[in-house]
Amino acid sequence: DAIAEVRKNADHFDNIYNVYVLKRDQELEGVVILQSLLKTAPGTKITSVMEEDLFYVNPEMDQEEVANIIEKYDLVAIPVVDDSKKMLGRITIDDIVDVIHEEASEDIQKFAGLTDEQEASASIFWISRIRLPWLIIAMGIELVDAAVLKSFNATLEQFIAATFFIPVVMAMGGSSGTQAAIVMVRALGKGEIWLREGLGKILKEFLVALLNGLACGILLLCASLIFFADITTFKFSLILALALLVIIIFATMIGAAIPVLLKKLGADPAIATGPFVTTTNDVFGILIYLSLITYFFTS
Repeated sequence: DAIAEVRKNADHFDNIYNVYVLKRDQELEGVVILQSLLKTAPGTKITSVMEEDLFYVNPEMDQEEVANIIEKYDLVAIPVVDDSKKMLGRITIDDIVDVIHEEASEDIQKFAGLTDEQEASASIFWISRIRLPWLIIAMGIELVDAAVLKSFNATLEQFIAATFFIPVVMAMGGSSGTQAAIVMVRALGKGEIWLREGLGKILKEFLVALLNGLACGILLLCASLIFFADITTFKFSLILALALLVIIIFATMIGAAIPVLLKKLGADPAIATGPFVTTTNDVFGILIYLSLITYFFTS
């Protein structure tokens, strides 16, 4: 009888993945996978092949949350019910694909410091109004970076070789922090981690940073001795490698922690993480690097 009912209504649906079992008052009771229905003997009762443990959503749920549920549990369809569990409709995987792309594009825009989708027809003043505040914030923090460099002026004058490697250590720190931040923002956005699980995720990022820092530090040690032998010594190359290790670990921790902190404070990590991670790592990266140089070579 159920198979006959499916055939009767097949023309009304684009795709049939599951058959939902309802009570007389339209309350959702269970689901039968279409394959199971077709493979079961005709005289079998629906209750014997029905799955009672099923996922469902309500109409007020955010579309991104629905997409996360479908993606997390590899669903091809999910029913929509009201507060009384009466079935209102269904959402299929082909419906949600556009949502996933839309939300991903929105997160990328936010990570760049945007709050609204930029239309091709938008005026340059409107676009500037969206971007300029974040640029001003970034510039303000970078001025602190300039002040740090100024405070180490004596060190740089005394040990000029240290200036040649500033771009290297800064770029590596920035890249490490950005990688960790993107991973954490994505995990928070997909609902893969809760705030209480953030510490475990940060610890994992620390171990990754330790491994990457050791590898990059050793490579920089060898490169500085081979290609810059005229201005470096083994001691300097060793301190350079140590500084890179510390900076990569610190930058990764900042990149992983800031999105969780912003989430805790109620801010959207996708919007604010980019400027904060980049500029914070610049300031502390140069501070760590020059502090180590000063301690080992000018004391």
